[in-house]
Amino acid sequence: MASTSASTHGSAQRWAWLWRTTVWTVMGFFLLNIVFMILTVLVNSTATRWFGTLLPEAFTLKWYGWAWNEFQLAHILLVTLEVVFAVVVLALLLGVPAAYALARANFPGKRGVLLLVLIPMLVPPVTYGIPMATAFYQAGVGGTLAGVILSNLVPALPFVILVMVPFIEQLDPSLESAARIFGASTAQYFRHVLMPLLVPGMLAAALLVMVRTIGMFELTFFTAGPSSQTLVVALYYGVFSTGVRPPQAIDAMAVMYMAITLVFVLIALRFVSPTQLVSRVKEAPREA
Repeated sequence: MASTSASTHGSAQRWAWLWRTTVWTVMGFFLLNIVFMILTVLVNSTATRWFGTLLPEAFTLKWYGWAWNEFQLAHILLVTLEVVFAVVVLALLLGVPAAYALARANFPGKRGVLLLVLIPMLVPPVTYGIPMATAFYQAGVGGTLAGVILSNLVPALPFVILVMVPFIEQLDPSLESAARIFGASTAQYFRHVLMPLLVPGMLAAALLVMVRTIGMFELTFFTAGPSSQTLVVALYYGVFSTGVRPPQAIDAMAVMYMAITLVFVLIALRFVSPTQLVSRVKEAPREA
């Protein structure tokens, strides 16, 4: 009996070891592919000529200057910052009150309403992007900065609601009753009690919206005009538009896009750590 139990235990350990080894091997292979792809783009963006050799013949940074001037990246970066800032602010202004209402109110069909709100996250952007762009052009906002902001706001708003609803549900409702007992108005309760508790969730939601907006290609491509392109759309045009362009310059632009995105993420993570979101929510009512 003891030998059978030991044999079963040993077999389970071998299967567990095999499973862990398989998972780590697949993950390592996946990560190595990503690293090698990034290194290839990075090396080619600094190569004078790279064909049929392990490394380029020589290295140069002239392609970065060429891409900056050729693609007018100063203007494109400014437009990208404007779009990201506007989308984040509008998504928080609209999404936080909506999430608070959905978290606190109980009514028939609440799950259906929440599902309806989250539809832009559940379906591919192309599905609704083309008819939305058609409506925008008919309304006169297509091809403008306002059109790009509004189109990116459609999937950004559900992100804020999705993050904030469970965040608000964990806050103790008795805090509002206590504030009312002590004579606080709605504005005072919102400013002095609710807002400090919501800041961690709002920062996490803003981080998700910011990263998604920077990389949102489909909706921006459908609604952007020549003067309202973001960096990801400009990169697409740089690759596929007519004309002859050095591949090193395209890779230089791709490196700048990756670097700018990484900088945005690192700045955001400097102020909020999404992994600490739940623990901070649970601690907040006790501190209040």
